[in-house]
Amino acid sequence: MSSAAAENPADLREGIIATGIDPTSWAYAEDYVGEDEVVTGARASAADFGVTAIGPGSAAALSLLAATVGAKAVVEIGTGTGVSGLALLRGMRTDGTLTTVDLDAENQRLARKTYLDAGITSNRFRLIAGAALDVVTRLTDGHYDLVFCDADRRENTAYLHEALRLLRPGGIVVFAGILTAGRVPDPAHRDPETTALRDLIRAVREDDDLVSALLPTSEGLLTATKRLG
Repeated sequence: MSSAAAENPADLREGIIATGIDPTSWAYAEDYVGEDEVVTGARASAADFGVTAIGPGSAAALSLLAATVGAKAVVEIGTGTGVSGLALLRGMRTDGTLTTVDLDAENQRLARKTYLDAGITSNRFRLIAGAALDVVTRLTDGHYDLVFCDADRRENTAYLHEALRLLRPGGIVVFAGILTAGRVPDPAHRDPETTALRDLIRAVREDDDLVSALLPTSEGLLTATKRLG
């Protein structure tokens, strides 16, 4: 969950609807799963503290992906106020553990409240305050089922490198905020963040060890599975 770069889901509904699907259908799909009071509370906290949470469609996709791989060990880069972490925890195995990293300790305090309010026991999550690349480099190779990245977009390629080291074969890496209000596909945008996103997309697409897709949910999710062999 990024504080600086994620897009407002409401803005996306107004301005970025994929060709071939009308805005009403897109909104219906985005809200298909629905969200409870814990999640809406976490979203309100995010708004109060200047953090933009992933959209409902992306949250639902995270739960689905975590459930699909039977995730027991997950790393999240960018804790925010707990919207994405809770989505991951709800899709993971009931004995699974989320390790989530964020520079802001206050974000993590709010995320802890989100998890506990949702009935997640404290032994199922590990909150680490610190710079992502300082923390994840110390995590165990090949131990994780899913790595979710929603932090400094300019560091995404470095996050990818670490994720591929951390993931077991068949594990999934997911990046949020890829569509960025239409900037990535528009060559006129050459700011460092947009350029970094294009570099990430290219690196994932050209890696023969990955099977990938760019999902147009909420602000866009770039997903890739590490081949089994």
